[in-house]
Amino acid sequence: MNKCTERLYNGIIKENPTLVLMLGMCPTLAVTTSAFNGLGMGLSTTVVLTMSNMIIAALRKLIPDKVRMPAFIVVVASFVTIVDLLIQGFLPTLNEALGIYIPLIVVNCIILGRAEAYASKNPVLPSIFDGLGMGLGFTLALTAIGLIREILGAGTAFGFRIMPEAYEPFSIFIMAPGAFFILALLTAIQNKLKLKSATNGDAPATEPLACGGDCASCHGYVCASNRELLERIADEQAALKASAKAVAKNAFPEGGAAVSMAAAENGAGKQNNDAADDGKGGAKA
Repeated sequence: MNKCTERLYNGIIKENPTLVLMLGMCPTLAVTTSAFNGLGMGLSTTVVLTMSNMIIAALRKLIPDKVRMPAFIVVVASFVTIVDLLIQGFLPTLNEALGIYIPLIVVNCIILGRAEAYASKNPVLPSIFDGLGMGLGFTLALTAIGLIREILGAGTAFGFRIMPEAYEPFSIFIMAPGAFFILALLTAIQNKLKLKSATNGDAPATEPLACGGDCASCHGYVCASNRELLERIADEQAALKASAKAVAKNAFPEGGAAVSMAAAENGAGKQNNDAADDGKGGAKA
């Protein structure tokens, strides 16, 4: 799986921002009264996320570290303004349904999170696919929640009646409490099946992380530890591979490449496990 495909899979399935990471809950709960609203909100966010990732990745070496967050917000706000004006001009019905939640995309934690965690540290093409994957994952989740609420609460799907005339809609599902009910139901299913989720402490832990990947008990203070640990592991692995390659080249001039790669991978794996154990011990302490 190449890096671009892996970014798409990561955003849609492995780290779905709504169903796995539990990010962007405000629009998720507020605008998913119908499948059409969820689809519109998701696609709007996808456009902003993809374009902002592209620009931030392209400018990542020019933006000073001390002002990176204000710079990210300016980039995101520019694209949100463009999307907002386009929706007002061409989709007035959707604009009326989504209301203030289109401008609020500026402060959506998914967009700023991907800008800080990925786009500011990686080349343009993978960053575009990272934004596209996260955006599509967000769109699928919102559309699914909106579709379930619309079917239960109105007996329709994308505005078309699919339930028999005798069906009595549960109007609570298209009201504010319905969003919590559906999200709670989906989360309960994930927890029952022990799928990876921010609410499921029984899911397999993410390695290597200083917190062990237990998002359910996270208090927010281990983010810096995670970042430092991962950066240290990456630097140690790179140094180990370079050292093994140099040693193997001197010892085996003919087959040095194959030997060095095998030695580096074995050493990097051991280093990775040791660092992860150290990180877990520090977090527990």
